[in-house]
Amino acid sequence: MASAFSPGPEPNTVRSSNGQVLTVPEGWVLLPPGDAALTRRVKAAGDHWIVQEKKGRKVFSRGVWAPAKTIDQIRQDLEAERSTESYSKRRAADAKRREHVQAEYVEDFFAAVVAFLAFHPDYAELGQRLARAVTEHATPVGSGTVARTKRIPVEQRAESAVIAWMRHQTTAYDSMKIPRVKGKRREVRRMLAQRSKELLSRYRRGEANAAECPLRQAIESVQQRELNSSEGTSNDE
Repeated sequence: MASAFSPGPEPNTVRSSNGQVLTVPEGWVLLPPGDAALTRRVKAAGDHWIVQEKKGRKVFSRGVWAPAKTIDQIRQDLEAERSTESYSKRRAADAKRREHVQAEYVEDFFAAVVAFLAFHPDYAELGQRLARAVTEHATPVGSGTVARTKRIPVEQRAESAVIAWMRHQTTAYDSMKIPRVKGKRREVRRMLAQRSKELLSRYRRGEANAAECPLRQAIESVQQRELNSSEGTSNDE
């Protein structure tokens, strides 16, 4: 039987949802997160306690308490399985499939960003550069950006990713001292998003002053940093 808890105040303790502090059963150990297959099999094997910690809006796994004998046996079985040639081939095939899926998604996301921007032909090349910068930032696996969620359509992900990129690259948002008042940060983000949308609209109409535009400057700055980083890597080699 599985139960979910938060970390307890002392080692080998957990706290239930109603605030009760419980001592972990004798003979149990904490399996830390990190090996998804091992954790999944331990959960399926029998009694265990799931430990999670909420920070802000996010919930982080702190591991699974379960009988030490169960964890040791499953770990041994997994190690034996992973040492076989068939397992290695399956892993390689899975990795190749994931790479293919990722490449397709990056291409689709880039196209969605270009479609959202819909810049005037005079600024089409700039739109392509912006779309590439946003895509490279937002699509890496594990980036945690809105582009990685499947809860909303890709078109909406593209729009949100552009606005988020512009908030961090073309405004002073990251250095703003925002009062710790409920809803204030959301209000600031909405205000900056509206400014970003107005700027994008000017590019769609072909009315932007691109030479002095913070958007063009941000794109060029990001690309220059990437170039410097690439040159640094080449020199190291």
